[in-house]
Amino acid sequence: MKHEMEMELESNSSKVGNGKGKEEEEEEEKQEDSRRRKLGGIKTMPFILSNEICDKFAAAGFHVNMITYLTQQLNLPLVKASNTLTNFGGMGSFTPLIGALIADSYAGRYWTIIGGSLIYELGMISLTVSAVLPSLRPPPCPSQVNCKEASNSQLWILYMSLILTSIGSGGIKPCVVTFAADQFDMTKSAVGSRSWNFFNWYYFCMGMATLTALTVVVYIQDNVGWGWGLGIPTIGMALSIVAFIFGSSLYNKLKPEGSPLVRLAQVVVAAAKKRKEVMPLDPGMLYQNKELDAAISVNGRLLHSDQFKWFDKAAIVTNEDARDSKSPNLWRIATVHRIEELKCIFRMLPIWSVGILLVTASSHLHSFVVQQARSMDRHLSHSFEIPPASLSIFSILTLLIGLVLYERLFVPFARRFTGNPSGITCLQRMGVGFFINIIATIVSALVEVKRKQVAALHNLLDAPQAIIPISVFWLLPQYILHGIADVFMSVGHMEFLYDQSPETMRSTAAALNSLEVSMGNYIGTLVVSLVHKYTGKKNNWLPDRNLNRGKLDYYYWLVTGIQVINLVYYVICAWFYTYKPLEEVKEEDDDVPAEDEIQHKRLNYAEGNGEVELRRNVMV
Repeated sequence: MKHEMEMELESNSSKVGNGKGKEEEEEEEKQEDSRRRKLGGIKTMPFILSNEICDKFAAAGFHVNMITYLTQQLNLPLVKASNTLTNFGGMGSFTPLIGALIADSYAGRYWTIIGGSLIYELGMISLTVSAVLPSLRPPPCPSQVNCKEASNSQLWILYMSLILTSIGSGGIKPCVVTFAADQFDMTKSAVGSRSWNFFNWYYFCMGMATLTALTVVVYIQDNVGWGWGLGIPTIGMALSIVAFIFGSSLYNKLKPEGSPLVRLAQVVVAAAKKRKEVMPLDPGMLYQNKELDAAISVNGRLLHSDQFKWFDKAAIVTNEDARDSKSPNLWRIATVHRIEELKCIFRMLPIWSVGILLVTASSHLHSFVVQQARSMDRHLSHSFEIPPASLSIFSILTLLIGLVLYERLFVPFARRFTGNPSGITCLQRMGVGFFINIIATIVSALVEVKRKQVAALHNLLDAPQAIIPISVFWLLPQYILHGIADVFMSVGHMEFLYDQSPETMRSTAAALNSLEVSMGNYIGTLVVSLVHKYTGKKNNWLPDRNLNRGKLDYYYWLVTGIQVINLVYYVICAWFYTYKPLEEVKEEDDDVPAEDEIQHKRLNYAEGNGEVELRRNVMV
């Protein structure tokens, strides 16, 4: 006879000293479920999305043209200005990891969003004030020759403003998209039954907000003044906070269930303590505890997988565990669900890391493209010029049109061949985006070669402020290609992180997206600084003032090489990736073993939640 053990927590309310009977508790649970079903849904979207739209409008209007503010208003050299934005962009992408851990562990997403929004608003107000008061910026320098840079005190005001916005974005970025998704049933069956994809339409709304900022706000900044140009996004951010709070009574606010990092640490420690134990032949005999995991598996428990088997040792039930008369010591024994949470993170990390080099490759592209556009003919008519930073509208327009075409044409077409309700998988979608990004960078290099050829033809290489007689619309193909790439890469990446992460760690997963941007930006700054330092003074690839005498096209070819290597790495990671095994919630649980197959041995549960019952399946 062979004995294999399985521990399962069962509630026995009649023995719990809280004065409530089982029927009363069941009635309360039904009422709570009924209340929760009335919350969330499509009716919450006007409030959440209006908050996110205003926030995106503010962020885009605040940052998209900031390279112009730093170089034209604060008179910073190009490389210093670009590195300043990239460094603070990296900080603003690192802080979401902290905000996500706070949201998932203690505060919840709702309060984290509110706190982050208020701090972000303070940063916007301080920078707007510095743009309005002449004493807080250096004298104007229209010629961009021998300009007086901003003083240290003036730069500290800028830095404090950027620090506040970076901290504020830490509470906003990882929580809004996941909080919005929390309002819907995001199980695989529910998503497959819908004719629309939440993430596609979320990015569509964000694209509309960004498009408005790129057209209206950037035009005001370049033609009216930076006071109004920064003041309007500041007002928009304030309105977003009001809109979000106004819909509070309608939201489905999931309660945080303790630090996910602690749970992951408990699995590692428990596996280390049992490293010498022998694994049971049947994985079904590993420790499972539905009631203990109920709060962290609302959308279904994670099933056992064969990867990273060493961690499975944390779920082996030893005699010491069976003799323990207290609650399960989670530093000594972990459930299969909690072990699979850790496995999910390990499986996601290689795919996540691919995005770091993608961000590195593109971290400075937009800054340099704005400078290219400033030197080109931007006239739409004799009296109207396109602001350089507004060229990004072509990427946004492509994204908006592409999302609609993807949802309505591509998905139904692909579904006929793949049978996948989403048309193609997230990994396939991301791979297409990676490839198109490489094509976009190659086009960027070729266009820069053409721009300098025209400048040389008209003897304008030594005239950095001159307008080269070449249309700015030569930059249009690369913007369109970046927009198409975003349709595949950006949306697919966020959907992958949300879908494949443990449900209680979705804010943290969204923060991994921001952390990826942070690391990529810092590496990008290092690459640009090294290129600027070691390419010489006479033939520098990235000169401080005169881009015409630089070799920006060489930098683009370097970026292309980085992206090609990154794509090869991604294909390898995607080929070996295994999707998380999930048991979705059912109305009835039919998998409980028959009583005659079970010998019961009870362990008292000391926390007052019922009893721990050790079930010993006897296999003859």
